[in-house]
Amino acid sequence: MLGIGSTANMPDKDQVLAGRDEKMVVPANHYVTGHRMLPPYPDNCQMAMFGMGCFWGAERCYWEMDGVYLTAAGYAAGLTPNPSYQEVCSGNTGHNEVVLVIFEQDNIAYDSLLKRFWESHNPTQGMRQGNDKGTQYRSGIYFYSEEQRLAAQKSKQQYQPLLLDENMGMITSEIMPAPEFYYAEQYHQQYLAKNPGGYCGLGGTGVACPIP
Repeated sequence: MLGIGSTANMPDKDQVLAGRDEKMVVPANHYVTGHRMLPPYPDNCQMAMFGMGCFWGAERCYWEMDGVYLTAAGYAAGLTPNPSYQEVCSGNTGHNEVVLVIFEQDNIAYDSLLKRFWESHNPTQGMRQGNDKGTQYRSGIYFYSEEQRLAAQKSKQQYQPLLLDENMGMITSEIMPAPEFYYAEQYHQQYLAKNPGGYCGLGGTGVACPIP
């Protein structure tokens, strides 16, 4: 999914694309779960957001988990409002490809989502993931509460020495408050369920995360 014009550097303010006021059209229902894509969601649900490289594989990582109510592919942590895929790939929006996860807090713990995050990609590669290169492929955890922030930081501290033991280098994942989430185009949503043989650039390190 390497985008033409993708860059390893965040854009300067004078390079950021203007974007638009119109929001992306979102499918009514999730292709896998059948649940409605837009809120409101059930009262027992919480939100999480992760960037792990190409969002096609990242989204599949989470919809496969028991207790995950909904997933969505989108863009976040940039400056351009309501960006298109082509604009994100240009490197001039600052956005990351992310997956929004709506999970049932009574049925799955946030720690389980973190474990899947760390083990499903390589969090030491900076502005790329495997052969996918560009700012939109960076690793990130975007937290919605102080509890999530503490859990994310703790899991990073637990995982880092294990990666160093395997000569994997330092974690480059950004951990920051959840920014505004912009839904990606309809064809990106649940892409690998619609296209089972489609591209997935995710590959973990093979190092297990010690979260129970």
